[in-house]
Amino acid sequence: MPSEKAIFNQFIREKKLKHSKQRENIIDVFLNIEKHMTLDELHGEVRRQYPDISFTTVYRTMKLLSESGLCRELHIRGGITRYEHVYGHTHHDHLICTVCGSCIEIIDLDIEKQQESIFVANGFIPSGHNMELYGVCPVCRKDRDIQ
Repeated sequence: MPSEKAIFNQFIREKKLKHSKQRENIIDVFLNIEKHMTLDELHGEVRRQYPDISFTTVYRTMKLLSESGLCRELHIRGGITRYEHVYGHTHHDHLICTVCGSCIEIIDLDIEKQQESIFVANGFIPSGHNMELYGVCPVCRKDRDIQ
């Protein structure tokens, strides 16, 4: 299985874009963090190591990474976009807090089987799916005294 960086570099060549050290640095930071990140959070992490990299460069790099199929944009209610790794990762769904926007990966084989049976029962050939469950996380419930 080729590395994520090799796949990205091939994608860049095919798009006839130039290879840049800044893109490489951003990708290194992103690939070493195993969580769902907003652009602001990622930019903060990138700036800790590479202070001269702008928000715009992080934004453009993540768009390319998403186009290449190596990461996915999660568009969460309220206008929050988070980025997550997808290459070499097991399919999963998400549990998302409507207050703070935190995102938890859910891997449930029973849910996957049920989704597959829904495709079959309706004569669909699956090409993918995305399931997001929304609610209030335990921290926000405690902070806001929500029962």
